[in-house]
Amino acid sequence: MPDFSDKKTVEKYSSAFTLSDMEIFIFPELFYPLVLANIMSPIIWEWRNDPWFNDIEKKNFTYKVNRIKQYIIQNYIFNLDLSTWGLTSKEREMERFADFFDISLLKQSNALFGYEGDKYYFDIDIRKHFGLDKLDSETIPYWKTETIEAMTAFRHKENFSTGAGECVSLSALYAAAMFIIGRIPLEKIFLVATPLHSQNFITEKEGLITNNRRIVTKNMWYNGTSMSTRARRAMENERVTIVSHISGYIHLIYDQATIDRDLYDHFTQKLGEFLTTELTDVIFINFLRFKSKYKTLFQYCCECSGTDKYITLEKMFEYEHSSKYNVSSEKRALLLREIDEDEFQLSPVPDKIIINVVERIINENKGRDLNYIENEIIKCTRGVTALLIHEMFNDLAGFISVSPVLPGKNKEFKDYVVPSISTDNTREEIIGAVKALNGTSELSQLTLYVYRDMESIDWLPFVKAAVERNPVCFDAISNKTEAEIYETLAGLPDESIYDGNRLAQPDEVWNFMRGDGIEKAFLLANYILQRDNAATVSVEIRPGSVRLESGGNRFQFSSNKSLKKRIHISAGSYHIEE
Repeated sequence: MPDFSDKKTVEKYSSAFTLSDMEIFIFPELFYPLVLANIMSPIIWEWRNDPWFNDIEKKNFTYKVNRIKQYIIQNYIFNLDLSTWGLTSKEREMERFADFFDISLLKQSNALFGYEGDKYYFDIDIRKHFGLDKLDSETIPYWKTETIEAMTAFRHKENFSTGAGECVSLSALYAAAMFIIGRIPLEKIFLVATPLHSQNFITEKEGLITNNRRIVTKNMWYNGTSMSTRARRAMENERVTIVSHISGYIHLIYDQATIDRDLYDHFTQKLGEFLTTELTDVIFINFLRFKSKYKTLFQYCCECSGTDKYITLEKMFEYEHSSKYNVSSEKRALLLREIDEDEFQLSPVPDKIIINVVERIINENKGRDLNYIENEIIKCTRGVTALLIHEMFNDLAGFISVSPVLPGKNKEFKDYVVPSISTDNTREEIIGAVKALNGTSELSQLTLYVYRDMESIDWLPFVKAAVERNPVCFDAISNKTEAEIYETLAGLPDESIYDGNRLAQPDEVWNFMRGDGIEKAFLLANYILQRDNAATVSVEIRPGSVRLESGGNRFQFSSNKSLKKRIHISAGSYHIEE
């Protein structure tokens, strides 16, 4: 078992139950255990029985990922509100980690702590972007990453009709679903975290990015649509803080890395290839769609019944919005048929470049340096300054080649013991492989804590997290008496969102309005200790029943779990025995 007399260790393992963005940043070794915990859960394995995935194992890669994407879109929404998991403060979080982490480093990679790495964040006013401008500047959200159980349980929450989760939750969900449903080996799935986002890169074929609920292929990355624009933001504007993988992790700040170095080299090569493309006439049109200010510089010349006619490219893009065809050369003729005749004119539009000429120059000079193509186009401009063309080509260079700022390879790469898991394994075999390394692999140990396997783990981190980092339930019931809270809890369904002898945290019970008696007892304990930090609470758990005692009051709950523990909490100390 881990040494819980060490503050860093107890904070790490208790963070396995709350998984806030801050906690994952401090403890990057927590990221992949969430993926494995989702793989060990029965929920995604049940998807295999859904008719939606009939014979999916026989389909090609593209079919699989699109089928998984559509299923996730239909069943889970993106949710990043401030009320679901509550608020904390910069001071509180810094106090937790100050003994073993240089807090000043947070400003290098955490936007909520004053990250100043990119002008982009000043432009969007980061606190206003997340609704934090209405709160004290010291207040920050918990933004806990949800397990697949918590994501699925959102359908029980008021105003939700499906599951939900924030971006880190969705990336962990996608990774697990790609493995279980898509039969994609974990070795090909990399989780990529930036200060404000999390997405996955899958090194199959040309590569694939999962972005919240969506997927982005290489072609989609360069299509210039609003969706690809949103998908590009993180890679274009943020540094990558963590790359997490079945073999380990690498972190922007830490000098040591556990990820397999050869696999990290493969990842960086494949990602670099994904983020770079050659300039073609199609890519140039997509760029104009992406950077709309430049499309006003161009017009198109078409031959109609032997007569040249002209139309501004801007007008063609307008028609594209309501058509199934687009401006690119492959579909342009079909789009032109849908454009009203009076949109064309017989003379060239003054001070606009003819796009036909630009496309010819690009196609005739494939593989040439961008500077050469730029100079050739400048020769054909009509009333457009060379300075503006140069500015456009600078932006074009950034469009066709993104250079992500990844954690450097000048790290000490350490060996990391990990379970051997393949797409041929059953769920039971995977659980067995993880448990078999419980004593020798930190990845396996942390996975069992994230998975909430209360029969295999020490309860101290769970209890600590339950009474220290679950503010939502306390805020909701802070004006009630203990008896009133007990009555409310007794009226909730005796139904845990976790199967077997796994347990929900208090805020999960409150958000989803259901819980086993053990979980309800911890919610009540959380309330008592938050209201009075000098209070003492004892919880006795026996198969079928739970008893909580505090201040001479006794509360009885029923339980469907077969767990057995005695827990005594007093003045921030925890005593747990069988």
